[in-house]
Amino acid sequence: MFTPSEIADNYITVAKAKTSQKWYKALVLAVLAGAFIAFGAAASTAASVGFTGGGAAAIKGAVFPVGLILVVLCGAELFTGNCLLVSPLIERKITVGGMLKNWGIVYLGNLIGGVLIAVLVTTSGILNDATSAAVIATATAKSTMNFGEAVLRGVLCNMLVCLAVWAAMSSKTAAGKILALYLPVFAFVACGFEHSVANMYYLTAGLIQNALTGGAANLTLGNSLLYCLLPSTIGNIIGGAFIAVCFLLSFRLGKKKTEKPTTEQPETKE
Repeated sequence: MFTPSEIADNYITVAKAKTSQKWYKALVLAVLAGAFIAFGAAASTAASVGFTGGGAAAIKGAVFPVGLILVVLCGAELFTGNCLLVSPLIERKITVGGMLKNWGIVYLGNLIGGVLIAVLVTTSGILNDATSAAVIATATAKSTMNFGEAVLRGVLCNMLVCLAVWAAMSSKTAAGKILALYLPVFAFVACGFEHSVANMYYLTAGLIQNALTGGAANLTLGNSLLYCLLPSTIGNIIGGAFIAVCFLLSFRLGKKKTEKPTTEQPETKE
């Protein structure tokens, strides 16, 4: 495996590639990432129907990681993971414009992918009464959160997601990457933290299903955006930036301070 310091060095190369790639390539990879996360979200909802409390949370946590596994192994572009770009930005290895461009394109692509899967799931006839109710209940709970609490849940979520991405980069094998990222993702889902890209699916699926069946007056587009998607996005940026800065201080700036200048003297000709 790569050491933490080596991962920090390797991520500089990754960051430069992310911020310099063609916009349409980034968009396509982001659409795929949004779809992958949506698959994990849809599967976790379906698997947990009929369970309550800790049992439901554990099942969701056990199933949801399939989304991030696909993102990492297939090389897709995920907004939450790309919050780690703050670290190379501080080191001036990438520009503010490059980072913000990547974030904007990837966020849009993730939204397209999440909405697309939500539309397909809710119109494909696969949702039975119990699953339909769970989809609506999940979206309703998310769209009626306290704004500040939603921000904090977003912070906690992306601390774990970025740790999962970082841990996956330590391995040189596919199996190792899966094992490294699985438990951090399990933890954030089981705890009920807020992932903005997953919310793109959850909210869209809930809104569509509620429009088809009714029953949730508080589930509106405005509430979904204001009390869930916006605060979870803000929190995800803060949480990812916090982890990025910690890694920078630990593995990059610390390394530079310990490097000793060469004591070799240049050759002189007599």
